[in-house]
Amino acid sequence: MALSLAISPCPNDTFVFHALVHGQVPGAPPVEVTYADVDVTNTAAERGAFDLVKVSYAALPWLLDDYHLLPCGGALGRGCGPLVLTRGDRAGHTDLTGATVAVPGDRTTAYLLFRLWSADRPPARIEVVPFHEIMPGVAAGRYDAGLVIHEARFTYPRHGLTALVDLGEWWEADTGLPIPLGAILARRGAVDPEAAAGWIRESVRQAWADPTASREYVLAHAQEMEPDVVDRHIGLYVNEFTADLGEAGFAAVEALLGRATDAGLVPQTSSSRATAWTS
Repeated sequence: MALSLAISPCPNDTFVFHALVHGQVPGAPPVEVTYADVDVTNTAAERGAFDLVKVSYAALPWLLDDYHLLPCGGALGRGCGPLVLTRGDRAGHTDLTGATVAVPGDRTTAYLLFRLWSADRPPARIEVVPFHEIMPGVAAGRYDAGLVIHEARFTYPRHGLTALVDLGEWWEADTGLPIPLGAILARRGAVDPEAAAGWIRESVRQAWADPTASREYVLAHAQEMEPDVVDRHIGLYVNEFTADLGEAGFAAVEALLGRATDAGLVPQTSSSRATAWTS
């Protein structure tokens, strides 16, 4: 039986999962992979659509009844947080009261962090916009600001935009913890989480052991991203937490969901529900 896997086409995901997707992990089943933006996979996971799936940490409160959180394969780190971008004529105006802000999904970690950051000064209007349309839309004046992730950290100046705030820097300064962005989940009853974690860790090990092996595959899905941006993307988002969340990683997840619950932004989630099989 093939394992259904959903990941994004971003370089960090294709780099990490190359060996697993291509049948190079001993003992792992064959994999049928779907590539989709995280806002799509968040919704699909609610339907139980995949055995293994990349989702936003912010979506966990709606998913942990049906999925195990795996301690590897995701995106969590330091210096890699979402950015709030605006045009140069709005630079320095951190008060977005009255503004229209484009965001990449209503259950993304980026948007949850934005809601926590802007709780005392929320914008007038939020629009969920496909990720690739956010920066051009802000540059054209369709939105006053835009919330972006991943490679936009490296490319936003090309659109004539300015970073209003780095939500990762804000989070790290406030908590001292890394920022939890994307999680890998295993569907309960469909795949053994301990086995799945082993497959993913071996895939990560192979990716680091021979980075050139996945190069063609990564670039094919990188959506016209230049090779140097691809390299910087992988270097930032594939890190020690990709191999193992560890104590700091799980503390970051607990802090994010705890603060969001206290603010009434997500349903109550027991941290033990997320980490039960790994504890």
